[in-house]
Amino acid sequence: MEFKFGNVAIMLPPLHITIIAIIIIFFLVRWSKQLETRRFTIFFYFLISTYIAPIFSQSTKEGVFQLWIPLGFIVVFFYLFRSKRNHPSKMKASILGLSIAIYQLILQYVG
Repeated sequence: MEFKFGNVAIMLPPLHITIIAIIIIFFLVRWSKQLETRRFTIFFYFLISTYIAPIFSQSTKEGVFQLWIPLGFIVVFFYLFRSKRNHPSKMKASILGLSIAIYQLILQYVG
């Protein structure tokens, strides 16, 4: 979407991505209110869980093949699994981050 105001234009992402971002922010704020202290950590768990990384790369005749995994979610999951301060809201935020990571994986392989 593009909104023009004279010589200035505001560029926004497509409508469905904007709506998804608003829903994600709503859930993260709601879950952060369930924590008694350090409410901002929910956002860090979410952001770290969205990270994807290639673990294997091979050159082929058609191009380069890369195998991607949601490395951020794996790290956060094992950290929460071993932590004594595990809270359900932190796990919810990391699973929401995993859903974004899966979306990124789909974009890597399709696009």
